[in-house]
Amino acid sequence: MFPTILIVDDEPSILKSLQGLLIDEGFEVNTAANGYEALQHIEAEAPDLVLMDIWMPGIDGLETLKEIKKNNPHIQVIMITGHGTIETAVQATKLGAFDFIEKPLSIERVIVAINNALNFRRLEEENRYLRKKTIDKNAITGASPMIQGLRETIAKVGPSESWVLIKGENGTGKELVARNIHSLSPRASKPLIDVNCAAIPEELIESELFGHEKGAFTGANSKKIGKFQLADQGTLFLDEIGDMSLKTQAKILRVLQEKQFQRVGGSRTLQVDVRVIAATNKKLEEEITKGLFREDLYYRLNVVPIEVPSLKDRQEDIPMLVDAFLEEAAHKSRTPKKSMAPEAVSMLQQYTWPGNVRELKNLVERLVIMTADKVITADHLPKPYNPRIAAGESQPLDALFGMKELKEARQLFEHYFIQRKLRENDHNITHTAKSIGVERSYLHRRIKRLDQGKA
Repeated sequence: MFPTILIVDDEPSILKSLQGLLIDEGFEVNTAANGYEALQHIEAEAPDLVLMDIWMPGIDGLETLKEIKKNNPHIQVIMITGHGTIETAVQATKLGAFDFIEKPLSIERVIVAINNALNFRRLEEENRYLRKKTIDKNAITGASPMIQGLRETIAKVGPSESWVLIKGENGTGKELVARNIHSLSPRASKPLIDVNCAAIPEELIESELFGHEKGAFTGANSKKIGKFQLADQGTLFLDEIGDMSLKTQAKILRVLQEKQFQRVGGSRTLQVDVRVIAATNKKLEEEITKGLFREDLYYRLNVVPIEVPSLKDRQEDIPMLVDAFLEEAAHKSRTPKKSMAPEAVSMLQQYTWPGNVRELKNLVERLVIMTADKVITADHLPKPYNPRIAAGESQPLDALFGMKELKEARQLFEHYFIQRKLRENDHNITHTAKSIGVERSYLHRRIKRLDQGKA
């Protein structure tokens, strides 16, 4: 598909000559004699690029440019003029023009400008696609009222510059919330830098946050850029902020207030502009009472508090989460997606999930790897997720190896095998018989014997 170009000029000779030249170059070309016609054409069929004269009767080129960018910001516009001045060029650029070309036109210059503008448009489209892909990847799965409320809060706070404090148990997805907030913010094109405050040793955290100069301390063999500087113009995510020492809290607070810092061992003051998102699994109000967290830092961070619900409080989301994790595991292993039997999902919904969503994701990934069947059944669920096992139900292998005679063991194995296959096929005898390769009549006889308590 060839790119479409709209030429806008009040001189018929220029329209005709440019149209012919650009058609020869492989473009689809339309024309308009003034700004009003151009806006009508763009509304009916948005072109990839507009090549437009500045000086035209009626709506001039600059006013037309303003209207184009207001309603179609992704259309690239190149301005042409026979009476160009620096002031006009600057104004056109401020209004969103990609380039500015003076008459008499050089066809080589026009072609270069068009190709550059179209390449820039492609890059913009790729960036929009990648950003959407990132948003989709970080989507928060679930339809429970709690999750719907969480998504609504993120949608409101994301586009703002407000600082956020995310609270929730370990494994609930606090980092996912932070990434969603960043992706919806004006800083989305800038980096999101995360700092795990609980994982960095006390003696190294200043260096991690602020960087250091070469020779600042033993082992500092080169200059290091700190997390604050890396996050400049973007977002700094301070995870597990409640595990930071009081000494470091004081230094963090100072930087957040003054928006400047010095590297360890350095004398130069560096300016920084970051949006801060913090997260914690602790009740910081209690930590303040114990003297373990600074009250002034708490109120500095807690502009918009967000509570992430634990999985046990939104168990209706488990079927959707399981399906999403099965999809993710299949994509990761490049294998067909497996499914989970309703009975197994129901069992998972009865579990309390101390490790929250992270625990569920790890379990599903483990089951996908360890289960050879296409359907993960209740029998595949290990302790403590399977209440039958947790209640002490005798295990087939233990019973089998407790037998003295091979005949008895074979009969007991058939007993367990048929029971399991019946559950996998929702007790449908026809489907079960077909799946294990026996006649329906034989399976009926075996089931009758099972019901009578005989092996």
